[in-house]
Order: sequence, then C-alpha cells, then structure tokens
Amino acid sequence: MKKNVGSLLAGLLVFVTAFSQHENTQQPTLGIFFFFNDFKTAADIRATSLGTVLRNGQFGHLRDMAPGLTITYITGYSNNIDFTSTLTGAFLDYIKHDGTYLGKEKLLLEGDVSIKAKLFSNRYWVSPFMLLGAGVSKYRKYWGSFVPLGTGFQVNIFEEAFLIFNAQYRFAVTNTTSNHFFYSVGLAGNIARKRTPNGSVLPDN
Repeated sequence: MKKNVGSLLAGLLVFVTAFSQHENTQQPTLGIFFFFNDFKTAADIRATSLGTVLRNGQFGHLRDMAPGLTITYITGYSNNIDFTSTLTGAFLDYIKHDGTYLGKEKLLLEGDVSIKAKLFSNRYWVSPFMLLGAGVSKYRKYWGSFVPLGTGFQVNIFEEAFLIFNAQYRFAVTNTTSNHFFYSVGLAGNIARKRTPNGSVLPDN
C-alpha cells in the first residue's frame, strides 16, 4: 500500500516539474495554516445519510472537531494550475469506521500532494479553486492512505502573499483510515523572486 501511494506521489511531482513557468504562474510559496479535522460528521453520514445529518442539525459542530497546524508548499506550472504539498499534525481521539473512538488522544500526521485548479490566474485578487490529490497518514503505529477532494478560494495580497481558505473531504483508501472533513485557513508568502516567461529573474525595484 505504501509503495503504491509513494509511486502516485512521485508521479504527481514529476508531472508538475515537467511544465514551464508562465507570467502569472504561482511562485514557490510557503504557508502556515490553522485547520479543523471533523471525523464525527463524516462518521454520522456513514452511519445514516447526508440528508439525515442535515435534518438533525449534526453537521459541522465545532465542539466535535480537532484543531491542528499545517505547513504547506505551493508552486505553479501554469497560470491556473498549482501543485501543493502539505504536512498536518493534530492531537485527537481517532474515530473508527463504526463511529466508536479508540479511547486516547494521540498525534495524527497527514501528508499529501495535490493538484489545485484555479478559476483565475494570480492577476486577480480573488480566485476560487478545486483540489484533488493523494495522501498518507500515521496514527500510533498505523499507516494509511486517503484522497483529498476539496474547494476553496485564495486572496492575492500584492502578489507577495495569499490568504487561503480550503474545505476538503478526505476519502479513506485503506481500512486504517477514516473519512473526514478538513477545514483550513492560513497565510502563504512567496519564498522565491518572480521570474519572467523566459525564466530569468526579475530585477529588484
């Protein structure tokens, strides 16, 4: 399982680096995000249905979510497509497939690489996006894999920093992981000087 997931992550990385930079391509960017994992709502949906959860007012209660921190790296290979990689950490009591808890809080680590498709390039100050990727997780001694699927939007701050909001549903691929929602907000800043379309570095003003 880990070999297959690793091959997929490596394939995405090779795919990204094969593309050339464009004028409005996302420059290499590093960000810190605050997030919430919501396993409870996903478990309730699995046990009943989305309609039932919504009717009963069980969806997305903040008290049932586990907070954590994320480090994110973003780089672009076209005006509307970015590559992102994240590493997240949160202490929580893991919810199993049957909706029961393991009984003790431990560190959950999750890492993923994703392709982010933006509606607009970085010329615009706001751009909605869709995201799809592949990830691995570790909780106690258990390794697992998941597929993040999400949406969000980013706010361009003078082309030097970005305020990014993201909501995902993380689909469990292995029986050592559980479906869950993932909500994040954070600030990312450029860590490389902007390049021209021919690859040269723009001079300082």
